[in-house]
Amino acid sequence: MPLTPGFQAAIVDLDGTLVDTLGDFTVALNATLAQLSLPPLATSDVESLVGKGSEHLIRSALAAVDAPQQLYDAAWDAYQRHYGAINGQHSAVYPGAEEGLDLLRRAGLRLACVTNKPTRFATELLERKGLAGAFEVVFGGDAFERKKPDPLPFVRTCERLGAPAQRTLVVGDSSNDAAAARAASCPVVLVTYGYNHGEPVSAVDADGFVDSLAQIGRWL
Repeated sequence: MPLTPGFQAAIVDLDGTLVDTLGDFTVALNATLAQLSLPPLATSDVESLVGKGSEHLIRSALAAVDAPQQLYDAAWDAYQRHYGAINGQHSAVYPGAEEGLDLLRRAGLRLACVTNKPTRFATELLERKGLAGAFEVVFGGDAFERKKPDPLPFVRTCERLGAPAQRTLVVGDSSNDAAAARAASCPVVLVTYGYNHGEPVSAVDADGFVDSLAQIGRWL
């Protein structure tokens, strides 16, 4: 049964939903920390920091290694270089992601990718992984004045797609996606395999959960 009849559009998250990018984050962050003569972070530590945008990621990484926040500007510049150099090289499309996008498109939904990753990196990653063609628009964390979990990105994206929020399905992996969807009045389904800041996704207030995007058809 659908969450609400007649979905017109879908907003899909990127990191942790379509592509497992934890390897990219870890490699770029540790290259940044090494450049600043700081110790590396374990992949498990990086996982809990992902999801709130590059600014939060870098500040959190500095805090995790007890580095002064005065290093932020240098860390930001270094991270942009390192991430741009390896974007997509240590990541993989999740099983079922392409099938899920195809199901959404065949159901007649207009699709947008909305992520807190910078738009340039998001667009490059989608192109390199062969997923860019599924989306009419891609909005990164620098596309609007505020990022998820603020509802603004979803409100603006619904306007861009010409679809009411109540008929725009959000598909994500974290409490960020769910909180933004709730505040924007969008229904939301979460995948169970993403990051969610290291917390169990089952505890998040969402309309449904799927173990693979290939199962998204049950909600349409």
